[in-house]
Amino acid sequence: MQNNQKKAREPQNGVAVVRPKKTSRIARGVSTNDLIFSASQGTNDEVFPHILKLYVPKGALVADVTHGRGVFWKQVPKDAYDLRATDLRSGVDCRKLPYGDTSFDCVVFDPPYMHTPGGTAHQNHQNFEHYYYNNGSENGSKKYHEAVLDLYFRGASEAYRILKPEGIYVVKCQDEVCANQQRLTHVEIVNALTALGFVVEDLFVILRKNKPGVSRMLRQVHARKNHSYFLVFRKAKSARYLPQRKSGQMALHLAEGRRR
Repeated sequence: MQNNQKKAREPQNGVAVVRPKKTSRIARGVSTNDLIFSASQGTNDEVFPHILKLYVPKGALVADVTHGRGVFWKQVPKDAYDLRATDLRSGVDCRKLPYGDTSFDCVVFDPPYMHTPGGTAHQNHQNFEHYYYNNGSENGSKKYHEAVLDLYFRGASEAYRILKPEGIYVVKCQDEVCANQQRLTHVEIVNALTALGFVVEDLFVILRKNKPGVSRMLRQVHARKNHSYFLVFRKAKSARYLPQRKSGQMALHLAEGRRR
């Protein structure tokens, strides 16, 4: 046996013969270098189709509950998904959806990022009063950043209700400075939704192509925000991720992998 192997390796006519290694493993996929990255410079309609490609299979039932002008869907084929597009302008409040429990494969949520009650400071940005028509009449006493968070959290609770197990929740958000205090909105949302029962799947950072509008100021205190986020959550199929309070903080552990 060893002699045969040696003969197979001996050069023939002065040229070494290298025999291919036999293997039973066959790659049936198609390799590609066209990858989807977690951070990019672009627009919402350029990034959103990549998120769908990764997490939402074609033909899925999708509820875009803050559809507005449908910017996200500009580059998505109309027949790719079973889309239910609503917002307050169409008479549907994202906090009171007219859908049954566990009925959707995916929910898309893009509420206003800022709240200036009675003011005009953010009328050209994502604001409660003018842009996506989801201000409604249930904001109560909350104002400014707390009102924004309240909309995110109540919208997430309703999305959790209508999502099927393993359903995908896509959330658009942006950090802001409110009352000279840095508010990392994406962190606050992740913490709250994880406690609600969602599992974090991904985060996409979008760097805007043009410069954000800036009013004149004597002294700049914080960096001007020129990026936003897509957060991707999954509704756990079961009590896989269990929230547990420990030492005054929320600690997450995998129940299935926990040793007794």
